[in-house]
Amino acid sequence: MGLHTIQPIETKELLSETLRLKSEGYRIVAISATGLAGGATELSYSFDKNYDLVSLRFIANAEDELSSISLIYSPAFLYENEIKELFGVNIVNISVDYNNNFYTIPVETPFKKAGEE
Repeated sequence: MGLHTIQPIETKELLSETLRLKSEGYRIVAISATGLAGGATELSYSFDKNYDLVSLRFIANAEDELSSISLIYSPAFLYENEIKELFGVNIVNISVDYNNNFYTIPVETPFKKAGEE
């Protein structure tokens, strides 16, 4: 049975850590997001190699600019467009950017949580 390692990183480390995992033979398996109070979003970028799962986990604040990993792992453009549109995460340089038209939805960033008292 494989291991699952959650590796906390800073937002600015996403590209370098993704390149490291790619060079070690990992494949992308999922990118998930959870809305947090105040408009922040917890992101987990998960990679697999021989049933070992590594998840790069970090919190993107509303003002953060996050570089896309879609030039490293091309399927990531689907996840990143979805997260950008549903959570309002500022992901830039997505290889195929739908510019917030990935879904036909009546509400802007429906999963982004506003500040809570």
